[in-house]
Amino acid sequence: MTNGTVLHSLHPLGMLDKFRKDPLLFLESQATKNDERVQFRFANRTVHLLLNPALVKEVLVTQSKSFQKSNQFKELSLLIGEGLVTSECPLHTKQRKIMQPYFTPRHIQKYVSEMIGSASGTMEGWEAGTTLRDISKDMMQVTLAVITKTMFNMNDHEGHEKVGVHLEKILEMATKRIRSFLKPPVSWPLPELKQYKASIEELKRVVEEIIQHREILSEEKEDLLHALLHSRDDEGNHMKRDQLIDEVMTIFVAGHETTANLLSWFFYALENNEKVKERVYEEVDRVVGKEELCSEHLPKLPYTRQALEETLRLYPPVWMFGRTSVRDVKVGCHFIKKGENVLISPYIMHRNPQYFQDPLSFDPERFHKAMPESIPPYAYFPFGGGSRVCIGNHFALQEALVIAALYVQRFNFTISSDHKVECHPLITLRPKGGMFMNVERRVD
Repeated sequence: MTNGTVLHSLHPLGMLDKFRKDPLLFLESQATKNDERVQFRFANRTVHLLLNPALVKEVLVTQSKSFQKSNQFKELSLLIGEGLVTSECPLHTKQRKIMQPYFTPRHIQKYVSEMIGSASGTMEGWEAGTTLRDISKDMMQVTLAVITKTMFNMNDHEGHEKVGVHLEKILEMATKRIRSFLKPPVSWPLPELKQYKASIEELKRVVEEIIQHREILSEEKEDLLHALLHSRDDEGNHMKRDQLIDEVMTIFVAGHETTANLLSWFFYALENNEKVKERVYEEVDRVVGKEELCSEHLPKLPYTRQALEETLRLYPPVWMFGRTSVRDVKVGCHFIKKGENVLISPYIMHRNPQYFQDPLSFDPERFHKAMPESIPPYAYFPFGGGSRVCIGNHFALQEALVIAALYVQRFNFTISSDHKVECHPLITLRPKGGMFMNVERRVD
């Protein structure tokens, strides 16, 4: 691997135009150069694409104080304010310390029954026989049901009516603005911006209403909202109302779509790998059988969990993210000036043949027991890393395992022959145009 390459362009936008036309193709073309860093220009911004795990670790861990979230993703601040995804130190450190205890594997065990109940409820309307369904929409529905139940103790219908109807429009517009170089200020009186702001305001109003209602209830409900309402900082103070709303919104946005996309790609990967599919179905049938899924079953589904981890390798929901240097800094042997941008792509790193043998094959055995020593830290990082590693990583994997086991137990999936599946890199890595599959209820 060579130290690096600098791409020159006479185009006013530099490499931005090529990137916007096909982000994954652009990133893949840079990865084939066998460089540890590729430098180029997005309009007037200097960008460093990091392709070496050691450099990624420096930015995310050892020199993380020299970087902050990139400005492009500050677009989400209108929606999630100063939640964990967008906030910077010292607020991020303070909030992380307050919230971390409620996202440990031990604490998340409390929500398994709610996850199972919510996921099971979304299947009740599925017809017998074979039907064509957009699995990506179904997974959005089931993960929304889980997050509204574990967050607010709402049922599926109530959660969708109050929360889900606004999220899709908001995320679509946020994605459009993140990928735009020239974007009008949100204060401009344009129809789509008015709708964007109105949807965000309505969603925040609903969250505020739910919080107010919960505060006057004498009944204690063991959900995430209850945990956050009763959390304290080091001085014994409650979380401020605006901050609480921001954190609730962040949990919805970050925890809803990412897990839905993981599950969509999971079922797609199974359909393209018959031997893996057979092993997953055999494991679920052997462990769960005709019983109702429960928390005791989950540790006995290691291969299904490995298949989910392998899905995260090939189709990481957060396919790329950025950092901006806040001071002049040296990363490896590369000098990055204050204000320059760093791009990091789990999608590209996870498919690098230097770290993963036959990287495009779907092989859950890679995750048997522990990651092999031949794979360096930060060659695989679907949840980011360092102090900003996704706080909901354990929640997401547990939720995904619950939902995967339930759907495998009850249904067979086959890809529709007339539907071409492609990756669509928006804020998260979605299947372009949906994920249409023929679904058949398994014989009891």
